[in-house]
Amino acid sequence: MTRPADRFPDDVVAYRRTPEFDATTTPAGLLSEHNTKAGVWGRIQVLEGALLYRVTDPRREASERLLTPEGRPGVVEPQIKHHVALTGPVRFYVEFLKAPD
Repeated sequence: MTRPADRFPDDVVAYRRTPEFDATTTPAGLLSEHNTKAGVWGRIQVLEGALLYRVTDPRREASERLLTPEGRPGVVEPQIKHHVALTGPVRFYVEFLKAPD
C-alpha cells in the first residue's frame, strides 16, 4: 500500500473548475466517497475556514488532512476514492487537471 500523493505531476494543467462552495452549497457527492476519472487530478483549494480531506481508497494508506487557506491544497489522485467533511464555516472550490492532449 502506498501513501496518497502530496503533489501533482509536472505535466498536468488545469482545464475546469467548480463554483465556490460553502457549508450550505457543498454537493452531497463531495461528502460521500467518490473518485475522479482516469487521468484526472483534482486540486481542493480552501479560501476561508477549513475542510477535512480523507483518502479512503484501499490502494492507499488511509489518511486525512485538514485543508486551510494557509496550507497546501488537497491533492486528489485519478481514480482514488476520497471525500471531504465539513468542520464548520468554509469556502472552497475544486480545480481539475490533466495532461494536455
